[in-house]
Amino acid sequence: MGCQKLLVLYTGGTIGMQMSAAGLAPASGFEARLRAQQALQAQALPEWIFRELLPPIDSANMNPHNWLAMVAAIRAGIEQDGCDAVLLLHGTDTLAYSAAALSFLLLGLPVPVILSGSMLPAGSPGSDAWGNLFGAMQALQAGVAPGVQLYFNGELMHGARVSKLRSDAFDAFQVLPRQRQGQRAVSIPASIDYRQVRQPVNLAVLPLFPGIQAAQLRVLLDSGVQGLLLECYGSGTGPADDAELLAVLKAAHQRGVVLAAISQCPHGHVEFGVYAAGSQLASTGLISAGGMTREAALGKLFALLGAGLGQAEAEHWFGLDLCGERAD
Repeated sequence: MGCQKLLVLYTGGTIGMQMSAAGLAPASGFEARLRAQQALQAQALPEWIFRELLPPIDSANMNPHNWLAMVAAIRAGIEQDGCDAVLLLHGTDTLAYSAAALSFLLLGLPVPVILSGSMLPAGSPGSDAWGNLFGAMQALQAGVAPGVQLYFNGELMHGARVSKLRSDAFDAFQVLPRQRQGQRAVSIPASIDYRQVRQPVNLAVLPLFPGIQAAQLRVLLDSGVQGLLLECYGSGTGPADDAELLAVLKAAHQRGVVLAAISQCPHGHVEFGVYAAGSQLASTGLISAGGMTREAALGKLFALLGAGLGQAEAEHWFGLDLCGERAD
């Protein structure tokens, strides 16, 4: 059964931008434009209400505080306004990050949430804005299962699997084939479901590269980060002959920092035991993100640590599939 009352939550982004002296900039007043376009197109759509997170922003300025504001607005729309589906309009630069983060921040939410946006502003010649927006509405009207998804260029994609791969085309978002094999969580505990209050978390992402220095890594880990997402080579390898670098990672883990590894390869997955170099990295306390994307691994760390979980508990749930991010 499709949605009966839809919350349209507008955060800004290209879809609602208008030209300013400095170039395209976020703008308010999108509800009136949306209602006018709906009247012109005479499309059968679900009843909807409009809410706006102020100020509207370019998604390049998106941060985890905005994720928490989205969660609060979504819960209010469902619990107070009686909505049974949500369409969140968002800029494309960080759309995949927000889709992934919300996938974990809204675990157990009984209604569907779809994120969408556009590569060109609504009203621009040849824009994809109305097609994406009304396409997402029609998908929700037809019926979408609970969970977070992204609608773009006629496709509905898993929120915790999607990445932005292009900056100059309407098919900018895709779910790349990656090995997804992992143990599914039997159930989602109350400690990490959508009703759990989250606090901001200090996280960092660092790609390994030839010549990375232990001193560089030490400065980052000594800055107060609670979790580090390390982008490793291939199946989870790195400079395992650098004893100082391994010692820096081990010391950070011993003082409670959660260390997780993803693969730098677009189709890659982490499997530490394939190479000795991977096994040596794992011995420092690094845990595998399997085939998760950067966006999914970062959002998952944020949701787990933001819920107040300790290191061991966060590592436990990070290693399990919670919403389809690790397992098919």
